[in-house]
Amino acid sequence: MTRPVLHVVLTGHSRGLGAALAQAFLTQGAMVLGVARQCLPGLSEAQRAQLTEVQLDLADTAAVHAWLATGALSTWLAGAQQVVLVNNAGTVMPMGAPGTLDARNGGNVADPSGHTAWTYGGALAQAVALNVTAPLVLTDAFLAATAACSDRRVLHVSSGAGRSPYPGWSTYCATKAALDMHARATQLDAVPRLRVASVAPGVIDTDMQADIRSADAVDFPLQARFVAMKQDGQLTQAADASARLVAYVLSDAFGNDPTPDLRQL
Repeated sequence: MTRPVLHVVLTGHSRGLGAALAQAFLTQGAMVLGVARQCLPGLSEAQRAQLTEVQLDLADTAAVHAWLATGALSTWLAGAQQVVLVNNAGTVMPMGAPGTLDARNGGNVADPSGHTAWTYGGALAQAVALNVTAPLVLTDAFLAATAACSDRRVLHVSSGAGRSPYPGWSTYCATKAALDMHARATQLDAVPRLRVASVAPGVIDTDMQADIRSADAVDFPLQARFVAMKQDGQLTQAADASARLVAYVLSDAFGNDPTPDLRQL
């Protein structure tokens, strides 16, 4: 019996772990719908035939809803029987203690009366939109579009920061914890033909880690620890982590534990 073609929706596919995941899924022969602000460079002609790209800022919730309203996701998934959604896109910014996170479009703005005008929509709101709102909205749309599929899987790329608190990372910790709880609660819903898990992949050598190492120690007191991890060769390469993630999400074990750590599998 011929195995159905795997269809993968992958966010943040143009760089870092997302780019490595895209390459790994394409190598598996999957059809991939990549959703990110930029396109993925360096692909062969054959890989280009497998990849459909949507340039979309997932931190812009209105833009995400507008794209979904076009029906493009449902159309791309139509007829697929083995489907995977990978909610990979995310940000570790802003770093710092609450009260310093620039959650109000550049800070406090005095109105003509001299009072402070609070205009939300800055770095904090964008982080929540990208790390939490987009994955939850896309998961809902993905499941609605694949109700007839025989094998549906949702992978949230989480973090150990969602399970252990870090100073300066209140936003990142909270948003990753939200994905973990979403996976746990979704399992209780017993959605037909669905496997879901929020997986912590370990510390991976990506641009996000470079951002962490370049952070001001005032904003992230553990910055020196992450510098040392890079210097000591303790970071996992993105290609290695992606290969393990792809193997896991396609395995029979996926979904048994809603919040596993890839390093312990």
